[in-house]
Amino acid sequence: MPDRVELIAVPGLPRIRPGDDLAALIAPVGLRDHDVVVLAQKIVSKSEGRLVSLASVTPSPRAVELGATVLKDPRLVELVLRESKEVLRAVPNVLIVEHRLGFVMANAGIDHSNVDGGEDDVLLLPADPDGSARRLRERFKEIAGVEVGIVINDSWGRAWRMGTTGAAIGVAGLPALVDMRGLPDLNGRILRVTEVAHADEIAAAASLLMGQSSEGQPVVIVRGFGPPARDGNGQELVRSRKMDLFR
Repeated sequence: MPDRVELIAVPGLPRIRPGDDLAALIAPVGLRDHDVVVLAQKIVSKSEGRLVSLASVTPSPRAVELGATVLKDPRLVELVLRESKEVLRAVPNVLIVEHRLGFVMANAGIDHSNVDGGEDDVLLLPADPDGSARRLRERFKEIAGVEVGIVINDSWGRAWRMGTTGAAIGVAGLPALVDMRGLPDLNGRILRVTEVAHADEIAAAASLLMGQSSEGQPVVIVRGFGPPARDGNGQELVRSRKMDLFR
């Protein structure tokens, strides 16, 4: 592990629109090989056209019923159901689901905040965050000639902790999960269960500069890790149902 890393917010980015080339907008900052580019999920979703107007959504009877339970717009609930495999918790003001990508999260990650457009416009997660990360990595190589890692960062709450933190939903060019099992600790004892959520730690660090409201810094360069041990993906971080002790 390095003894020093840098976090560098990319300044001056415009408001992202559908079809924008994110790599072309970011590359002029001057990337180096082995930098990790952390992008807020929202700008990836915006560039991929994942904006939906609730005015275009017709809620199903199930969405109407569930909306009355959770006190949410049934059109929003309908979108949540479309993006989800299963509803896990539904109480007033809280709707927790298993997203179709395996993430356990509130409202399937659908959000109103920092979304350009009308009052009824909401933003969905990227359809394939790992695919988005791979394409961005390839695009940076094409236009800037650099090998970088990519982390797509979303803001998540946690069932057993208060507050919101950054979490990786898409990863390319670095391991998302680092398996420490079999290695010795400082006293020579062999680690038996330790796996490190490497990409989540990078996402959380980048969130210190990204912020959660009006900061307007959706891209952060993390510099200093050196060559990655291997390529990985965000699905490494999804706990399988048979290992999930909370369901």
